[in-house]
Amino acid sequence: MLRRVGNSIGSGPMAMGMERFVFVMFVFLCSSSSRFAGDLSSSSSSPPPPPPPCAFQSLGIALEKWPAESWLWIDCLIASNESDAYDPMDPNGDIRINWDFQSLDVKTENTYTVMVSIHNRQLYRHIERPGWRLSWTWAGKEVIWNTQGAEATEQGDCSRVGGGSRPHCCQKRPVMADLPPGAPYNQQVANCCRGGVLSSLTQSNLTSTAAFQMVVGGFAAASDGGGNEPEMPWGFDVGVPGYSCSNATKVPPTRSKVDKQRHVQVLLTWQVTCSYSQYRESWSPSCCVSLSTFYNEDIVSCPRCTCGCQGSPQSPKCVRQSPFLRPHSPRAPSHVYVVALHISLTGARTSCFFCFSGSEPGTPALPSGGGGDEPAAPLVRCSEHMCPIRVHWHVKVSYRNYWRVKVTVSNYNLVRNYSDWNLVLQHPNLRSLTQLFSFNYKPLVEYGTFNDTGMFWGIRFYNEMLLQGGNVQTEMILEKNESDFTFSGGWAFPRRVYFDGRECVMPPADQYPALPKEASATRTRRRSLVAGACLLLLSFLVLV
Repeated sequence: MLRRVGNSIGSGPMAMGMERFVFVMFVFLCSSSSRFAGDLSSSSSSPPPPPPPCAFQSLGIALEKWPAESWLWIDCLIASNESDAYDPMDPNGDIRINWDFQSLDVKTENTYTVMVSIHNRQLYRHIERPGWRLSWTWAGKEVIWNTQGAEATEQGDCSRVGGGSRPHCCQKRPVMADLPPGAPYNQQVANCCRGGVLSSLTQSNLTSTAAFQMVVGGFAAASDGGGNEPEMPWGFDVGVPGYSCSNATKVPPTRSKVDKQRHVQVLLTWQVTCSYSQYRESWSPSCCVSLSTFYNEDIVSCPRCTCGCQGSPQSPKCVRQSPFLRPHSPRAPSHVYVVALHISLTGARTSCFFCFSGSEPGTPALPSGGGGDEPAAPLVRCSEHMCPIRVHWHVKVSYRNYWRVKVTVSNYNLVRNYSDWNLVLQHPNLRSLTQLFSFNYKPLVEYGTFNDTGMFWGIRFYNEMLLQGGNVQTEMILEKNESDFTFSGGWAFPRRVYFDGRECVMPPADQYPALPKEASATRTRRRSLVAGACLLLLSFLVLV
């Protein structure tokens, strides 16, 4: 029988402190470990109480006493967030910004013409809509007189500039946005006008570069350039979450080939490097992985509260189908949802449910993306993991010399379509991939001949867009390598999974579907360890 926290064993503050510490350790080991082993779900006839909201999601820890129960629930979710600027899957990937000076007049007109080019050198990360928005801070009182291929979002106060014509932008920190497709021809330059979208190098190296031209005036000459170079701007930002940029540095002038024999170069080149960090973009993951096999009936779901817990302030709002009205029922409307809005108050939690139908007039609709420039606020299907994207890996069939895997990518985000999506998988048997269905594939060979990583993406005009609430799927046939192939020990499952450049959270390794004999032995070992640990703590409680 578990003892409550308020009961005392000895006397004095030291005894109370020891008692609480031992009690917390005892409940943590018995409840959480037995939950992993399956003891709680199998021994109890009634369903367990709903999990409490996560109080410390940034640390992956949920600690709260459920008001209706005397249990103290402790649930730990440890997510792999090895998300710094260095990416082992793409160690040389970054975004390079070049300022190529085509003309420079320091003495008379004090203007220069510069071609700004943005190069996405990442193998599998791309820039989606609303696209890049390049900004920087001028070192002096510079103004932008004219642009082609892009435009400043604000003109600013140009009253300080005399003359008959007004500059294009007079702001101290301009923000440049790419022109949309179909811009007038006289406003275009090469590699412009894609709405800020940049593809990855693997998917298309032709659309991984953007460019625009500026005519800048009113600049101050740099003291370290002998009076012949402008002062460098600073504070560069590409305008995409997760990216941080360096200061501009002077590099050798850019050379380009005009024919088979001749090269030309610009007067001066500045370069800025921007790197990506998943931790910088968001503290919580955005996708998770579930697993299943033909030799084990258990389906390993995504870890609970992977991307947030229902009701926590940081998690997105969620929508689920009404349990009372089924969409396929003849009496039910075509689209019936229940929107769960959880309001967290001090010491209490209130849940409000609003049921609405998309086919009735006057009822609220799903939110859209504002004015088109800003992405819509996340609204996902209610689930235990609360992730917008779920990747399911299913070991389907084992042949004599081959084995078959089915991969399904499901979009739980109800207000966003993922265009030009891509999926990166790491598995040692990908070097023996024999046949693939419905997806494009290219190996990412970064370490000599060692190839265990592959990139998958949709086929143009078929499944290159992952629709709201939809899914895309493929099957692959891999050849068995006698030296290392096995179904035991979780070898058949991927080591890492990335969707759109963001790492997905894998289930704990001890929960992977096991072979029938291995599963029985694992459950026996788990229960023995849990029982031994609980007996040890009970003995310690009696002694104290």
